Amino acid sequence: MEERNSSATMDLLRSETMQLVQLIIPIESAHRTISYLGDLGLFQFNDLNTDKSPFQRTYAAQIKRCGEMARKLRFFREQMSKTGFLPSGRYDMSTDINLDVLEMNLGVYEAELTEMNTNNEKLQRAYSELLEYKLVLQKAGEFFHSAQSKAVSQPRDIDEYRVGDRSMDSPLLLEQEMSTDLSSHVKLGSVSGLVPREKSMAFEKILFRATRGNVFLKQAVVEDSVTDPVSGEKAEKNVFVVFYSGERAKSKILKICDAFGANRYPFTDDVGKQFQMITEVSAKLSELKTTIDVGQMHRGNLLQTIGYDFEKWNLLVKKEKSIYHVLNMLSIDVTKKCLVAEGWCPVFATNQIQSVLDRAIFDSNSQVGVIFQVLHTEEPPPTFFRTNKVTSAFQEIVDAYGVAKYQEANPGVYTIVTFPFLFAVMFGDWGHGICLFLATLYFIVKEKKLSGQKLGDILDMTFGGRYVILMMSIFSIYTGLIYNEFFSVPFELFGRSAYDCRDSTCSEAYTIGLIKVRDTYPFGLDPKWHGTRSELPFLNSLKMKMSILLGVAQMNLGILLSYYNAKFFRNEINIWYQFIPQMIFLNSLFGYLSLLIIVKWCTGSQADLYHVMIYMFLSPTDDLGDNQLFIGQKYLQILLLLLALVAVPWMLFPKPLLLKKQHEERHRGQSYTQLYNMDESAELESKSKGSHGHGDFEFSEIFVHQLIHTIEFVLGAVSNTASYLRLWALSLAHSELSSVFYEKVLLLAWGFNNIIVLAIGVIVFIFATVGVLLIMETLSAFLHALRLHWVEFQNKFYEGDGYKFYPFSFALISEDEE
Repeated sequence: MEERNSSATMDLLRSETMQLVQLIIPIESAHRTISYLGDLGLFQFNDLNTDKSPFQRTYAAQIKRCGEMARKLRFFREQMSKTGFLPSGRYDMSTDINLDVLEMNLGVYEAELTEMNTNNEKLQRAYSELLEYKLVLQKAGEFFHSAQSKAVSQPRDIDEYRVGDRSMDSPLLLEQEMSTDLSSHVKLGSVSGLVPREKSMAFEKILFRATRGNVFLKQAVVEDSVTDPVSGEKAEKNVFVVFYSGERAKSKILKICDAFGANRYPFTDDVGKQFQMITEVSAKLSELKTTIDVGQMHRGNLLQTIGYDFEKWNLLVKKEKSIYHVLNMLSIDVTKKCLVAEGWCPVFATNQIQSVLDRAIFDSNSQVGVIFQVLHTEEPPPTFFRTNKVTSAFQEIVDAYGVAKYQEANPGVYTIVTFPFLFAVMFGDWGHGICLFLATLYFIVKEKKLSGQKLGDILDMTFGGRYVILMMSIFSIYTGLIYNEFFSVPFELFGRSAYDCRDSTCSEAYTIGLIKVRDTYPFGLDPKWHGTRSELPFLNSLKMKMSILLGVAQMNLGILLSYYNAKFFRNEINIWYQFIPQMIFLNSLFGYLSLLIIVKWCTGSQADLYHVMIYMFLSPTDDLGDNQLFIGQKYLQILLLLLALVAVPWMLFPKPLLLKKQHEERHRGQSYTQLYNMDESAELESKSKGSHGHGDFEFSEIFVHQLIHTIEFVLGAVSNTASYLRLWALSLAHSELSSVFYEKVLLLAWGFNNIIVLAIGVIVFIFATVGVLLIMETLSAFLHALRLHWVEFQNKFYEGDGYKFYPFSFALISEDEE
């Protein structure tokens, strides 16, 4: 296998040649070795401790330690984001950082920051309480000052008060006061504070009902929002003062205040003490403000110190945690002096890995080197394609269907061209293509800035596929020039039209009224064809036939790649009894149809291709008459029909019989298979018995499988060809939608000769073009192109049952890794 695979190392269609490697690493250099391999990023480790839980592994304590440091770093990030401080993106990893020192520093910073936060919360709460207390003193003082002013200006004569004169407006407390002797007056108590404004009405109603109206409530609106001492959030509040009589009423009022989240503050009715208390509170507020500002400055300095090295620390902790995760995948040898690692790496990286291992041994001052040993195995290797920022998105399109089996032909190489081209066939409009190109160009120009930002799910996907969309837009401009459509409007870009009106009667735009007066329009559709009554039938015919040609060409490419796979894996049976009959069947029918289309275009014949294909099956020996395109066409059709009929049993019967013959010869000793060693031969024998029931060859199972495969291909050849007609359907739909928006919106608004109507029409046209044609139609064409590649193209040769090569690499550590 190694000799066969080495020839494909540089082949872009094949995975890089992989090898299974065993590393025996001295314990004292294990950490540095894994770290250097992570920097290289070309070695995938296998887990040799699958029977152990994460808590039973050797380095579980170190992972827990790194997890605790990661928690502290997340705490620092949260604190910095709350204050609007961004960590410095510049960091220098050239200087080594001791993990023990870092752990100690993180603990000190966390304790210091936690203490600062606690003190700041206490100070902020005290400041908010004093601020509310000051508002209560000011607003409640205004209540008493207003009441005293009224008492002086409007003195009441208590002796003139008569019981019979009481009205419904008289307060019950006043009635009770007047009905008793002046010497027995009860002193009223008061409760003051602040209540949330949205609860003030409910607060007043509950107070009235609970005390049966035996309270007097006065409220004043606080103009600015205040910070609540309990929640720490801004809120709009009202200052209130409740006057009551009796301890029972006081108890109810206090409970109601607690239920409504009203903050209560003491208040005195002595005016002198009120001014004194306001002065004291103002002084305390000034002192607290100064203290809080100083604390915030110290906290900001600490966060700035943390932020300067935050990214460096964060990356280090992630690296250390990932290193210990890898070390937990290694097994310890019996001497407990070495760690044994197994994993996959590309053959081309052998020298680089050995160089890294030697450097790790030298830097760790180890007396014993790392043993690098290639292992032979029948286990399928992972698939590894080297990609860049342009080709990676195309490879992801293929991998979303399934990862290529090791050394299987990679459709991603062809997808770079065929995917954007098939998209453009459905999206052909060079005006829309330019819009798409400019939008994508913005992402490419700003890719360094945008690559480190979170853009949201939709924009992240768009940014990741920016080069795919760029290719799609370029091909759309190309096909748009062929269709001669710029927002559905034709232009004479490559010269004048070849046609002119015969006379004034062709104003109705019948093509019958046009005559050819110049050379054929050099590139794309003649602009005179746009707007004619023959345009739609002509485009229907053109795009339908073009869709068939493209479909047959791509399906033939898929079958050729199946031959490429069979040739590479030296599978002669698949070459002779799968590739050849499939190629004959497909091209005897649909390849011949493609030939007829090309001949008709070249000769200008009026032959009916529908009639030709239908009667090729119904009456193959009848004369073609006016539908004959070339001499000997009837005999060629008979030959092709016979070949198509022969190709079906050719695919069905020989392959199962040959497989059965090979099986019998192998067990009679007439054929031999290469055995690497006794262990591997025993393993192969056990697999054979497990899959075929103690060595028995299930011919019926193989035959049924081949029957299903044959039926699937025969029916699929018809359905897949018909499926490519979606290129025609979506292209016409896009063209007609664009024409409707142009004629029924823009031109209609232009015809009113009103600037307001024109402005509205232009706005509607822009939003319709962007929303429907540039977003919805782009997504629709993208999905249809995706289906054509996954189903119609890749099912001819692509199995996609492999698994991807995931090397241990620090460059792949995500931002959200815990």
